[in-house]
Amino acid sequence: MIFIINISEKYVNVLHCDCQKAGCGKDEIMSEQTENLLTGMADAGCKAEEIVKAEHILQTGNMRELTKFLKQCRCGLLDRMHESQKRVDLMDYLIRKTEKQSMK
Repeated sequence: MIFIINISEKYVNVLHCDCQKAGCGKDEIMSEQTENLLTGMADAGCKAEEIVKAEHILQTGNMRELTKFLKQCRCGLLDRMHESQKRVDLMDYLIRKTEKQSMK
Protein backbone atom coordinates (compact mmCIF):
# COMPACT_ATOMS: atom_id res chain seq x y z
CA MET A 1 0.00 0.00 0.00
CA ILE A 2 1.33 3.42 -0.90
CA PHE A 3 0.50 6.51 1.10
CA ILE A 4 0.98 10.14 0.25
CA ILE A 5 2.49 12.06 3.14
CA ASN A 6 2.46 15.85 3.21
CA ILE A 7 5.20 17.07 5.53
CA SER A 8 5.41 20.65 6.66
CA GLU A 9 7.54 22.23 9.35
CA LYS A 10 5.12 21.53 12.18
CA TYR A 11 2.95 18.58 11.20
CA VAL A 12 2.54 15.50 9.07
CA ASN A 13 -0.70 15.22 7.15
CA VAL A 14 -1.41 11.61 6.25
CA LEU A 15 -3.56 11.26 3.17
CA HIS A 16 -5.03 8.29 1.37
CA CYS A 17 -3.48 5.73 -0.94
CA ASP A 18 -2.37 7.21 -4.26
CA CYS A 19 -3.94 4.36 -6.22
CA GLN A 20 -6.33 5.82 -8.79
CA LYS A 21 -8.26 2.61 -9.49
CA ALA A 22 -11.87 2.81 -8.40
CA GLY A 23 -12.72 0.29 -5.70
CA CYS A 24 -9.16 -0.98 -5.33
CA GLY A 25 -9.72 -1.37 -1.59
CA LYS A 26 -6.43 0.34 -0.75
CA ASP A 27 -7.96 3.72 0.02
CA GLU A 28 -7.41 3.37 3.76
CA ILE A 29 -6.05 5.75 6.33
CA MET A 30 -2.54 4.96 7.56
CA SER A 31 -2.51 3.11 10.87
CA GLU A 32 -2.67 5.25 13.97
CA GLN A 33 0.67 3.86 15.15
CA THR A 34 2.42 4.92 11.93
CA GLU A 35 0.76 8.31 11.93
CA ASN A 36 1.78 8.85 15.57
CA LEU A 37 5.38 7.95 14.77
CA LEU A 38 5.63 10.30 11.81
CA THR A 39 3.83 13.12 13.58
CA GLY A 40 6.00 12.63 16.65
CA MET A 41 9.14 12.87 14.54
CA ALA A 42 7.89 16.11 12.99
CA ASP A 43 7.00 17.49 16.43
CA ALA A 44 10.48 16.56 17.68
CA GLY A 45 12.04 18.61 14.91
CA CYS A 46 13.22 15.85 12.60
CA LYS A 47 13.91 16.80 9.01
CA ALA A 48 11.38 15.93 6.30
CA GLU A 49 13.84 13.53 4.65
CA GLU A 50 14.27 11.68 7.96
CA ILE A 51 10.52 11.32 8.37
CA VAL A 52 10.12 9.94 4.86
CA LYS A 53 12.98 7.48 5.42
CA ALA A 54 11.44 6.32 8.72
CA GLU A 55 8.14 5.74 6.93
CA HIS A 56 9.89 3.62 4.29
CA ILE A 57 11.69 1.58 6.94
CA LEU A 58 8.41 1.12 8.82
CA GLN A 59 6.76 -0.21 5.67
CA THR A 60 9.40 -2.94 5.48
CA GLY A 61 8.52 -4.02 9.00
CA ASN A 62 12.17 -3.98 10.09
CA MET A 63 11.77 -2.64 13.63
CA ARG A 64 15.45 -3.08 14.48
CA GLU A 65 16.43 -0.91 11.52
CA LEU A 66 13.75 1.63 12.47
CA THR A 67 15.01 1.76 16.06
CA LYS A 68 18.58 2.23 14.82
CA PHE A 69 17.47 5.01 12.49
CA LEU A 70 15.44 6.76 15.21
CA LYS A 71 18.50 6.70 17.45
CA GLN A 72 20.52 8.32 14.64
CA CYS A 73 17.86 11.01 14.31
CA ARG A 74 18.03 11.57 18.07
CA CYS A 75 21.80 12.04 17.88
CA GLY A 76 21.31 14.63 15.14
CA LEU A 77 18.77 16.50 17.27
CA LEU A 78 21.13 16.36 20.23
CA ASP A 79 23.97 17.77 18.10
CA ARG A 80 21.74 20.64 17.00
CA MET A 81 20.74 21.26 20.61
CA HIS A 82 24.39 21.47 21.65
CA GLU A 83 25.10 23.95 18.85
CA SER A 84 22.14 26.03 19.98
CA GLN A 85 23.38 25.91 23.58
CA LYS A 86 26.77 27.23 22.44
CA ARG A 87 25.03 30.19 20.78
CA VAL A 88 23.03 30.88 23.96
CA ASP A 89 26.23 30.73 26.03
CA LEU A 90 27.86 33.22 23.68
CA MET A 91 24.89 35.58 24.04
CA ASP A 92 25.13 35.28 27.84
CA TYR A 93 28.82 36.20 27.65
CA LEU A 94 28.06 39.22 25.46
CA ILE A 95 25.33 40.36 27.85
CA ARG A 96 27.63 40.07 30.89
CA LYS A 97 30.40 41.89 29.05
CA THR A 98 28.04 44.69 28.02
CA GLU A 99 26.65 44.98 31.57
CA LYS A 100 30.18 45.30 33.00
CA GLN A 101 31.01 48.03 30.49
CA SER A 102 27.86 49.96 31.35
CA MET A 103 28.81 49.97 35.06
CA LYS A 104 32.07 51.80 34.41
